Amino acid sequence: MRSFRDRLTQGTVVFDGGMGTMLYAKGVYINTCYDELNLSQAHLVRQVHEEYVRAGAEVVETNTFGASSYKLEPFGLKDRLRDIHLAGARIAREAAGPDRFVAGAVGPLGVPIEPLGRISFDEARADFATRIAALVEGGVDAIILETFLYTSEIEQAIRAAREVCQLPVIAQVVIADERSLATGMPVEEAIDQLTSFGADVVGFNCAVGPKEMLEALERVVGRTPKPISLMPNAGVPRMVDGRTLYLTSPEYLAEYAKRFIQTGARVVGGCCGTTPEHIRAVRRAVSALEPATPHKRVQVEATRPEAPPTVKPFARADKSRLAARLERGAFVTMCELVSPRGISAARELERARQLFHAGVDAINIPHGPRASSRMSALALALLIQREVGIESLLHYTCRDRNVIGMQSDLLGAWALGIRNILAVTGDPPKLGNYPNATAVYDVDAIGLTNLLSRLNHGLDLAGNPVGAPTGFHVGVGVNPGAINLDEELKRLDYKLEAGAEMVITQPIFDIEIFERFHARIAHLKVPLIAGLWPLVSLRNAEFLNNEVPGAHVPESIMKRLRAAQTKEEGLAVGGAVAKEMLQQLRPHIQGVQTAVPFGKVDMVLEILDGVL
Repeated sequence: MRSFRDRLTQGTVVFDGGMGTMLYAKGVYINTCYDELNLSQAHLVRQVHEEYVRAGAEVVETNTFGASSYKLEPFGLKDRLRDIHLAGARIAREAAGPDRFVAGAVGPLGVPIEPLGRISFDEARADFATRIAALVEGGVDAIILETFLYTSEIEQAIRAAREVCQLPVIAQVVIADERSLATGMPVEEAIDQLTSFGADVVGFNCAVGPKEMLEALERVVGRTPKPISLMPNAGVPRMVDGRTLYLTSPEYLAEYAKRFIQTGARVVGGCCGTTPEHIRAVRRAVSALEPATPHKRVQVEATRPEAPPTVKPFARADKSRLAARLERGAFVTMCELVSPRGISAARELERARQLFHAGVDAINIPHGPRASSRMSALALALLIQREVGIESLLHYTCRDRNVIGMQSDLLGAWALGIRNILAVTGDPPKLGNYPNATAVYDVDAIGLTNLLSRLNHGLDLAGNPVGAPTGFHVGVGVNPGAINLDEELKRLDYKLEAGAEMVITQPIFDIEIFERFHARIAHLKVPLIAGLWPLVSLRNAEFLNNEVPGAHVPESIMKRLRAAQTKEEGLAVGGAVAKEMLQQLRPHIQGVQTAVPFGKVDMVLEILDGVL
């Protein structure tokens, strides 16, 4: 298994939510020592961990937050301190399994330390060290110090962790609002101190809801080279009919989780009031922004293969009608049709005929978009080519098959007449209706492009001749609005080096984002196809912003959609926006790919009027 320190460098990490919240919901009274449940009711603690794992948490925290010797003493449990921590770590380790991480939770002592109280720094550090040593013995992957009011106390906890182990340390303090800690210390100063103390991850948790935490993040995001973690409560608790309730919905927290990541946070989770449903929503939001990174991939060298002497690779113009038009410098049009959920493709075929007769060059067919189970994209591509006569651009993803199955599929696709392939990594299963399905990801889109290039040179993945070469016209995707554009462009360079011949963007709604992106790739001599997604309603735009990786509908367009009073007005606004966008993009692109939302072919043809 990877180390947690390595995992921190590979995208956003999702922690679990509230432990106390869940134990209380299972009938444990609030005057109980929750940490002691590791010994007396381990099954309850394990159930909570398992619920968070099923919800998609990548890290579970041990049920040891409050188990300082000073907090255990009133319960007569001071001498069980080591046992409680050791049991807590082992329970979490068992529930997490081999594919999840365990963070050893350590909270404040619960008594003032010098100069405010009688406990010296040395005594505080000794208590922290005993707790952390037991957690390490129990098999945790990291130490999380959380809900600290005083930076002087968390400093002693960090020093204790460094004395006891070499594990990564996450250090989180409590804020009163977006400007300051509960002690009055400015959040900027707190982050500076946590960084100087040597924590591996710094951040905030508890006390406030997502809105205040985002505003605090915006104040500190540029001040530290360390990853930043945010774990808000499910809002501020409210009294409702004599009960204390947290009212923040899972959807609300997930929306803010996206904003956390876009602003710069790299660790997200929940604190008091959050449940597995909150974490499930957060997991989906994170997956939408960052498709899952596989733990292991088959290595495919990013070099152009040399064809055997008897094999002559296809010239680009000979690969397909679409490739030939691009080679001549023509402006091409493609429309996206999604495979049906059942066995009949009658509606899709009729829409393809309409588009073909209107002059569209190719039908773009996604492969299980948003990890959905539909008719095979390959089957629909073949039906459309055979019964309509228009070429298809088949999406092929790395999610569903290993490299053996991929090569078999692609050789078969070529034999059956498929000529255009879009190589994509593919949405992770957690994004769709089958979140527990297994993803393969032997390679990503870069490796798949290399694989296609090898087949185009008459070679399999291992370099063995396969006879006559394929002649796939290979396209790849790019996200102009990527959070880390440098990384996105680096991956694009690798794809082009591997043999990609055209580039198709994610749907574009913001011309300024596109222009910044285009300026960075102006030196690349490859056809650029812009993606368009005609909006049909405000709800449609909200869905794109919240659920579709890489999509960003700016506020100016959202405002126009909010002003629409009827369904028809919403459609008109969406069509107008798409047509305006196409006009602005036209000088910079060699083609357009547009979705056909809800099968509205007439709407799409109106948008494409003038380029067909």
